[in-house]
Amino acid sequence: MVRTGANIVIESLCRNGTETLFGYPGGAVLPIYEELYRNSYRLRHILCAHEQNAVHAADGYARTTGRPGVVIATSGPGAANLVTGIATAGLDSVPLVVITGNVSVPLLGKDSFQELDITSVTRGITKHNFAVNSPCELSRVIDAAFHIALDGRPGPVLIDIPKNVQNESCQEEDESSPLYFTRKRPLPALDALIRMLCESSRPLIYSGGGIISGRAWGELEELANRIDAPVVFSMMGLTAMRSSHPRNGGMCGMHGTALSAELLKKCDLILALGVRFSDRASGNCEKFREGKKIIHIDIDPSEINKNVSADIGITGSLKSVLTELLKTLPRQSRPEWQQFHKSIKLKNVPAEIKTLVPENLFPAVAKYCDEDCVIVTDVGQHQIWTMHYYPFKTPGSLLTSGGLGTMGYGLGAAIGSSVARGGKRTLLFTGDGSFGMSLQELATAVSQKLPLLIIICNNGVLGMVRQWQTMFYDQHYSHTTLNRQTDFPALARAFGAEGKKITTLEELDSALQDLAPDRPTVLDCRLDKDEWALPIIPPGGSIEEMITEKKGI
Repeated sequence: MVRTGANIVIESLCRNGTETLFGYPGGAVLPIYEELYRNSYRLRHILCAHEQNAVHAADGYARTTGRPGVVIATSGPGAANLVTGIATAGLDSVPLVVITGNVSVPLLGKDSFQELDITSVTRGITKHNFAVNSPCELSRVIDAAFHIALDGRPGPVLIDIPKNVQNESCQEEDESSPLYFTRKRPLPALDALIRMLCESSRPLIYSGGGIISGRAWGELEELANRIDAPVVFSMMGLTAMRSSHPRNGGMCGMHGTALSAELLKKCDLILALGVRFSDRASGNCEKFREGKKIIHIDIDPSEINKNVSADIGITGSLKSVLTELLKTLPRQSRPEWQQFHKSIKLKNVPAEIKTLVPENLFPAVAKYCDEDCVIVTDVGQHQIWTMHYYPFKTPGSLLTSGGLGTMGYGLGAAIGSSVARGGKRTLLFTGDGSFGMSLQELATAVSQKLPLLIIICNNGVLGMVRQWQTMFYDQHYSHTTLNRQTDFPALARAFGAEGKKITTLEELDSALQDLAPDRPTVLDCRLDKDEWALPIIPPGGSIEEMITEKKGI
């Protein structure tokens, strides 16, 4: 059948299961948008207010569904605006298919209007990218992009399509050889791993984002029960076990819990599942592994021994490896280790406070959210408070920028997640600094009638940076006091959303009882500028140096 390149794009997206995509039109993608107009009965296009937020929305959609998110943008500035979102997805292993237009092939390399070599720009932040020069390549390239985005460790794939390729026609082949191959990974021998686990007195499971993306939380819980061990989490893996689970030791790392730090100090073996041992999670790597044996299982072989040397390294799908492990792993009992975990947990019960502080704000909001509500955060103190104080109940219910730490990620991701769940309420915790980077997407949320609940932790400063200036830079508050007069509730109403200022727990409770069912609600919660996110391990430090309270400040 003879088809135009633009038509092949649409047919290929539909063939690969795409139902929704996010984007922003422009001259170099008009042929594709013409086909979107003709195929609106098959593909839902969400028009965002900025291309970066369109990628974050596709990212939120992908994390929520487990399927590749799709985003489209025009050439030049449109493509350039995608870069931060692509890098965010890349560092958090999120599957995306990113489609950019470009100037026609004869104009490439001539500094043409809105020309940008986007494949060169994104080479270091994509899993793979393609520059298409003929419409006859498109079908196979798009199939390959979806396959690569999901195969092995997920990630973003970019396809750059010049405008003339979109307009030109070709005979689309019914049968064509694929541009990819499926890697068959034999299951590893697990005898040494089992022997090491059985010899351990105090094993600790360290669970990361790989458990979430691999949908292996059931196997994780069974493994913890089988070896009678507590579990600590990276930020990306936090929801793999409900917060109230007796084996949950909380988040570890620079901003981890005191409980997780104590468990890491005392354990004699770490079973690391789908983690990168990043600097934020491990701190001083030599001290981190001192006196411990480490077993590291990850789908990406490049992660084994990259940051922390492992005694046993296993490459494979976590769900497959854990399923195989559980077939032969004997049940073990470690009552003294469990008693230590319980005793430390009891020592870390927070004191009761009646005012509007982070310890109260997050649980108060949770009472009005369904168990399966998706929680999204931006980046800053509120992100850490969310990890510590929100009672997560459902696996995969947290979306956050863990690797790149992207301020402004939250609102776009919340939109994508809500769209993925049929317009159900999504909860966004953000800060006044982060929200200022993406607040224009309120227009998108209103136009799509999404009942987002947006909690702004408004302390009038760039809170995390100010905290570091207090702790490590002699209280030199260089450009972290915002001095802005933005009235967020009035701004929300100007966009067509609901907005209220919150200064007390009583006002918060009242506002949460009356949420709009068909548009976003913005609650501007006023917090003290010197509320801190604690505990914290100094940069490059170890868990022995953890700071748990303010002293002398």
